[in-house]
Amino acid sequence: MRRWALGAAAAGLLAWPWVAPRYLIFLASLVLVNAVVAIGLNLLSGYTNQLSFGHAGFLAIGAYAAALLTIHAPTVPVIVTLAAAGAVTAAVGLGFGVPCLRLGGLYLSMATLAFGFVVSEVILSLDGLTLGADGLRVPAGRLAGFTLATDTARYYLTAAVAAALVAAAVNLTRSRVGRAFLAIRESEVAAQASGVSLAAYKTAAFGVSAFYTGVAGGLFAFVVGFLSPDAFDVFLSVDFVVMIILGGLGSVPGSIAGAAVVTVLHDWLAAFQNFRPLIFGAILIACMLFMPGGMAHALRPPGRR
Repeated sequence: MRRWALGAAAAGLLAWPWVAPRYLIFLASLVLVNAVVAIGLNLLSGYTNQLSFGHAGFLAIGAYAAALLTIHAPTVPVIVTLAAAGAVTAAVGLGFGVPCLRLGGLYLSMATLAFGFVVSEVILSLDGLTLGADGLRVPAGRLAGFTLATDTARYYLTAAVAAALVAAAVNLTRSRVGRAFLAIRESEVAAQASGVSLAAYKTAAFGVSAFYTGVAGGLFAFVVGFLSPDAFDVFLSVDFVVMIILGGLGSVPGSIAGAAVVTVLHDWLAAFQNFRPLIFGAILIACMLFMPGGMAHALRPPGRR
């Protein structure tokens, strides 16, 4: 049954550009980008209980790293560019995660929130490199001699990278590292008593989460084609948190479902942007009250909840 579902999902992803109008292809690419961010955030918040409100900052780092590398080294294959964007962001995540080891709960949330503001200010300050508030136009990526200049080409790139990262995340959660992450989430004291190194695994979770978000940032840069600091505001970080809570903490499929719902809802509510924080805040509160396990828990058969 699971293989049939995976096959149907793969067939749907491959066929989508042939049956959907151009705008929906672009929207599907954004859904996949946000799904990668949501998976990365879920590995940090859902699996190790380290809530972050700064993932828009990590996304910005990955996006600008990919854009600058493409501008200054246009012959580099897009896959290498995305890997470099993820590596740069992961290095920043590890550097940020080490001093945050002593923080938890509200204090960690405030530190990550401040991190997002700092990244935006740094981008504005480095206007000689990033063009500051004027924004940065991103050239099309290249792969195997072809320029990925169409929405369809960018969609297939995004779908292939997202599929690989989903498979990697599923394998990670089933490995010893994933079990250590879950042990930390359930009880740090019990995990440490069982031989789990809190410092090593919590820092690793920051690094992995930042890598996912950095790669997603690179994909975002190629899909959108234009970067500006105001695209990575604090409300975007709140959207990512809503995605994983709505989809289900500690669930990779839930992250994908939450990203799809929030991205599509965000598009439908484009005419009500001033009410976006209110609407998503209401969704967050309603989900925590009536569906605390998220969509992943609610959609499971009753015997598996």
